[in-house]
Amino acid sequence: MPGLLRGVARTAVVAGTATAVSNRVSRRQQGRWAEQEQNAYAAPPPQPAPSAEPPAPDMTTKIEQLKQLGDLKEQGVLNEAEFEEQKRRLLAS
Repeated sequence: MPGLLRGVARTAVVAGTATAVSNRVSRRQQGRWAEQEQNAYAAPPPQPAPSAEPPAPDMTTKIEQLKQLGDLKEQGVLNEAEFEEQKRRLLAS
């Protein structure tokens, strides 16, 4: 019987040690996963608010662009239809 008792005791010690190590590893992994999960769900840094609209060009800019369109038309680079289309786009913006 002493040999049987010694074998059972040894098995109990090995099983207990294995259980303790396994539990410690599980807790460590759960801690790491929880930390990663918290970092993943942390609020991202706030994005700068987009501006409502870019500032509209002032009238002097539009006048200069109209003069350039007129010069291009006089030079023959733009025909009448192209000039009118570009002028319409410029005044609509």
